[in-house]
Amino acid sequence: MWKTLMKSVSEDSIFNEPAINNQIEEIEAKFNLNLPREFISFLKETNGAEVKGAGFSSIKFIIELNSDFRRDKVFKETYMPLDCLLFIGGSGNGDYFGYSIVDGDIQSENIYYWNHETDSREWIAPSLEQLFIWWSEGKVSV
Repeated sequence: MWKTLMKSVSEDSIFNEPAINNQIEEIEAKFNLNLPREFISFLKETNGAEVKGAGFSSIKFIIELNSDFRRDKVFKETYMPLDCLLFIGGSGNGDYFGYSIVDGDIQSENIYYWNHETDSREWIAPSLEQLFIWWSEGKVSV
């Protein structure tokens, strides 16, 4: 399903090898949260992909990126706290997509877009699946 959706955005999409359960458990343990079922499905099919210049990250990169953003002194001094988002990919220009973390967990499948230049965070889609659908239809651009 995910590869088909991403190919509808760009035939040139590139996919990683699927994630395995212990990799998914690693990210959930690292950030003490439960990943949305749809994102687990995405990881089990692709464990990240590059679509039309945007990267949807592998588990390894998600852990590294989110850990770096949470501990980097410059980021702490420049931006509002970033630990309220779990970044899952980026647009290729320094901006990132992520799930909102509320009360220590991901409460919904909504996808947010963080702009690193303005530090704005905006809702972009009700789910990862819908993000790809809207992107393929030209309703969302990244």
